[in-house]
Amino acid sequence: MRRIIFSAVMLIVAIALAACANQPAVTAATKIDVAGGSYTNVSPAQFKPMLAAKNFVFINVHIPYAGELEKTDAFIPYDQVEQNLSKFPANKNAKIVLYCQSGRMSAIAAETLIKRGYTDVWNLDGGMSAWESAGFALIRK
Repeated sequence: MRRIIFSAVMLIVAIALAACANQPAVTAATKIDVAGGSYTNVSPAQFKPMLAAKNFVFINVHIPYAGELEKTDAFIPYDQVEQNLSKFPANKNAKIVLYCQSGRMSAIAAETLIKRGYTDVWNLDGGMSAWESAGFALIRK
């Protein structure tokens, strides 16, 4: 009888662990220090609930167009951030989340914004590629 109970408990534990294995890992946001301050890298799993409760300006900086995430507010090329500062919030303490295809262009854009005095800049770590790999949908037009 003990063997049956033990086997049943082990089966339940194995099923629970298998179910958890299919969920994207939620990792802590990471501060990235750059000249003038820091920005925050956020994983797709951590960003998903942030997007659902969106309270930030959301900007795709990838060029050329390769898709987008829902609720994107603007498209500003990463290498034209300086020329387009008027398209960013006037309040330099406003929360801004940037993304691109892989995270490289948005990291450059984040660093540019920090140098220009913005204080609450976030970067989707791994960009649209990581977002899609985590099982989340992209919009392609």
